[in-house]
Amino acid sequence: MKKFNIRKVLDGLTAVSSSSASPQPGNRENDLIQETLQSEHFQLCKTVRHGFPYQPSSMAFDPVQKILAIGTQNGALRLFGRPGVECYCQHDSGAAVIQLQFLINEGALVSALADDSVHLWNLRQKRPAILHSLKFNRERITFCHLPFQSKWLYVGTERGNIHIVNVESFTLSGYVIMWNKAIELSSKAHPGPVVHISDNPMDEGKLIIGFESGIVVLWDLKSKKADYRYTYDEAIHSVAWHHEGKQFICSHSDGTLTIWNVKSPAKPAQTITPHGKQPKDGKKPEPCKPILKVEYKTTRAGDPFMILSGGLSYDTVGRRPCLTVMHGKSTAVLEMDYPIVDFLTLCETPYPNDFQEPYAVVVLLEKDLVVIDLAQNGYPIFENPYPLTIHESPVTCCEYFADCPVDLIPALYSVGSRQKRQGYSKKEWPISGGNWGLGTQSYPEIIITGHADGSVKFWDASAIMLQVLYKLKTAKVFEKARNKEDKPNTDIVDEDPFAIQILSWCPESRMLCVAGVSAHVIVYRFSKQEVMTEVVQLLEVRLQYELNDMESPDAGGEQPPALPTPGATSSPQASAPQSHPSTSSSSSDGIRDNVPCLKVRSTPLKQSPGYQVELVVQLVWVSGEPPQQITSLAVNSSYGLVVFGNSNGLAIVDYLQKTVLLNLGTIELYGSNDPYQRQPRSPRKTRQPSGGLCDISEGSTTSEDRCKSPTSDNRDNSFSRSRSSSVTSIDKESREAITAFHFCETFTRKTDSATTPSLWVGTSLGTVLVIALNLPPAGEQRLLQPVIVSPSGTLIRLKGSILRMAFLDATGSFLPPAYEPWYEPNAPDDRDEKDKVRKRRPVSVSPSSSQEMNENQYAVICSEKQAKVIALPSQTCIFKHNITETSFVLRADVVQMSNGICVACFCANGHIMTLSLPGLRPLLDVNYLPLTDMRIARTFCFTNNGQAMYLTSPTEIQRITYSQETCENLQEMLGELFTPVETPEAPNRGFFKGLFGGGAQSLDREELFGESVAGKASRSLAQHIPGPGGIEGMKGAASGVVGDLARARIALDERGQKLSELEERTAAMMASADSFSKHAHDMMLKCKDKKWYQF
Repeated sequence: MKKFNIRKVLDGLTAVSSSSASPQPGNRENDLIQETLQSEHFQLCKTVRHGFPYQPSSMAFDPVQKILAIGTQNGALRLFGRPGVECYCQHDSGAAVIQLQFLINEGALVSALADDSVHLWNLRQKRPAILHSLKFNRERITFCHLPFQSKWLYVGTERGNIHIVNVESFTLSGYVIMWNKAIELSSKAHPGPVVHISDNPMDEGKLIIGFESGIVVLWDLKSKKADYRYTYDEAIHSVAWHHEGKQFICSHSDGTLTIWNVKSPAKPAQTITPHGKQPKDGKKPEPCKPILKVEYKTTRAGDPFMILSGGLSYDTVGRRPCLTVMHGKSTAVLEMDYPIVDFLTLCETPYPNDFQEPYAVVVLLEKDLVVIDLAQNGYPIFENPYPLTIHESPVTCCEYFADCPVDLIPALYSVGSRQKRQGYSKKEWPISGGNWGLGTQSYPEIIITGHADGSVKFWDASAIMLQVLYKLKTAKVFEKARNKEDKPNTDIVDEDPFAIQILSWCPESRMLCVAGVSAHVIVYRFSKQEVMTEVVQLLEVRLQYELNDMESPDAGGEQPPALPTPGATSSPQASAPQSHPSTSSSSSDGIRDNVPCLKVRSTPLKQSPGYQVELVVQLVWVSGEPPQQITSLAVNSSYGLVVFGNSNGLAIVDYLQKTVLLNLGTIELYGSNDPYQRQPRSPRKTRQPSGGLCDISEGSTTSEDRCKSPTSDNRDNSFSRSRSSSVTSIDKESREAITAFHFCETFTRKTDSATTPSLWVGTSLGTVLVIALNLPPAGEQRLLQPVIVSPSGTLIRLKGSILRMAFLDATGSFLPPAYEPWYEPNAPDDRDEKDKVRKRRPVSVSPSSSQEMNENQYAVICSEKQAKVIALPSQTCIFKHNITETSFVLRADVVQMSNGICVACFCANGHIMTLSLPGLRPLLDVNYLPLTDMRIARTFCFTNNGQAMYLTSPTEIQRITYSQETCENLQEMLGELFTPVETPEAPNRGFFKGLFGGGAQSLDREELFGESVAGKASRSLAQHIPGPGGIEGMKGAASGVVGDLARARIALDERGQKLSELEERTAAMMASADSFSKHAHDMMLKCKDKKWYQF
């Protein structure tokens, strides 16, 4: 794993950096504020990856260690132990993992890849690493088999040959089983690739080889010839042994299973078609779909289990993929939600020659992992404790909060635990290996994901775990479509009308606000009590952007021409239709006007404990044009306000009084200060292109899917946006969108001597405007008197679209927005109690030092291109830094580190940077991701304490840290995959078997496959590549005896390797010395009789 560390290099550079504007003289703050963060506090590394492995391709289980491994189509490897112990590794080549095999209870794993390489992973260290690799040059790998407690790996190829690899040294044995020797004259044609290899459970010297064409060969390793050949006229997909080694079973492409007695190769002992209809007249049953895999597991007390995937009859059209469990006379068909990639039966014993006693089946599906309990009637599934449901509906946005209030996670957990499904197996989750790390970080962390179906999930992400706490379904607020024609009016998007676009959450007050793709905003309160809401409260807002439209209010207008909005009266307006019956088609030609995109439900809504709807706000159609999607959103619990904006303008809503306070087009916000000469725009009749959020769900990266600047609407080239920020006229199409909000208590105008509540608004053209908020006194007055909002005239300009704003006090400390502590909204109506709780918490002003200085606060503003620090109230820019010239910033956050605050930025070119505050010195700049796709752009977020995350695939969250401290503690926090466990005892052979020579036959494989007997393999067949996980990898290995043993073993391996290299070199030197002496001798003989003058 790469670790980046930029040590002090950048500190020296900032002195000469032209982009960091030197502070103006006369500003004494610069000398007063001592910046604590230095470049050595930053280092970037990946921490953990959560979620379902994207596009899985193979699976293996260690029955003693109880660890599950899953390989994927892009070369990733995910290892799972007990809940909370998981690990992600990656093969450098990125080739698909076609097969995985554990060295059972050895702390090692062999992976075979589609690029014909085999790798040995060391799992005895917290970050597994490759010890050896072997790359086949001439043959393609199709199947591998590693017998229990053997160091010889059988590798079957497409040509039908079998090679044998020594797993310790990763060298090839000279022993090869050639396909023509295996089948001899039994077949005229080539038998096809090897699809199966396994040894007879009772005799290690006998190997069964399955060829695709339908031929099975029992090979005697000692005599190097075939004992028996079994032929069937249907292609083989898999083979499995009965544990006594007298019978085996094959699954075929026509949906049949054939059971063979080892000593009767002429015909199968039994042929079964599990899903075939049996015709009456004794003919063959009709063919079914191929049975892709079969497992045959025996029990001491009862009938054996036959478990298979596939094999359904062809007439079951639309039937879901199934796993079939045949046990005695009963056949259970278990339907799965997704296609089956692979399955494994978990058994009590690792020994193949003992009764298997199966207890569970792990089924790997394309998008899920299911574990079935075989011991309980009805085969219930186990409740999955891993966070594998991130992608249940595609993720459309996310937010990350580190260092939350401590009571939040228990509160969310308690309401979420009531949402659990019933009917799971009563048993413990069977994948239980490994040990947790010792997490030193104790602060609570929460990740919130918004999804395409309108659901919002809250996850506990503390330490380096992830588990779902609570799920909120926002679509419940709207009417369900009863039939196809009555589908929600998806005029803005083609599908997923409820998809979440933006989340705004206040952890202290627990207020949640979501903006959806159908131009709707929902405000939620958190309550621990169930409540019945008779009428969902609704506001409709008409946001328009017309210069030639006389309807728009004057610049200071507090009473917009919105629809009649309900005051704090007793009859708030119910859902849309009845409030204005004549609007659906307001003119004769049927132009839609004043209609929202979704219909809010008109029936009472039962709201469970958790998040409960307080208010729905919907944007409506304006004379035939659909509302523009919402581009920014903020909620403030202390002021009782929610604000949202789009490319037309912004609206401020008082969610306590349920009224619209301000509804302004972006242009009106400027008033007379507008720096742009705008041309009147003729209303477009065209439909806005779909802003479908679900391009996030599939990992396609076409050229246009590369990351575009979020505001480069209709431009072809994403980098053409910021030619210069002093553009004087704007083309008709590019509207100025609202891109950022920040509520704060600060100096609104240059002349202010005291701080007052205000709202700072950032736009896509790099302007920051300030709106003053005049709030009535807290308590009852707050619900009766109106909040007065008015644009203040303050205007600040930056290059590029505004992304983030934050405030610092006079000492340079972070000033959080005001908030109200959480209280139970459904408590019994005790007014005085409520009022006591609901006093507005004033923002603490820093100590008296601020009075002596001429500047009391600093605004930090970050755009796509640059960052500025502005002193308030004078509004002078004291620091400026151009973050990027050629790219643009996708995400910027002002974050708190353990010893200071900084701006963290993620650029479209994959760079992650941090800047000090208030001085904007570059502290870290790492080229982290070579390519940024839309999914990463939309989901990347930074949070406090050096944490960040993004969606690395449609199903997985990648967490990273940019804190040096966390990088150093990571080793301790990670879980251990390998734990020392005794291997169970081998099965007892029994007195009579010992006497009469029954029981398992062992084989000295070393003697057969070793170099002394088998000779050396052809050099050109495969090349050995030593892995990076040698002694270096061991440095982070488990401490204690196991680690020491492992280290000693690897040291021996490496020594052995070096010795063998030394031997080879010595041999080569001896050979060359030999030839030299021979030549010398020949010369001597030639020259013996010659006189000196004859030379």
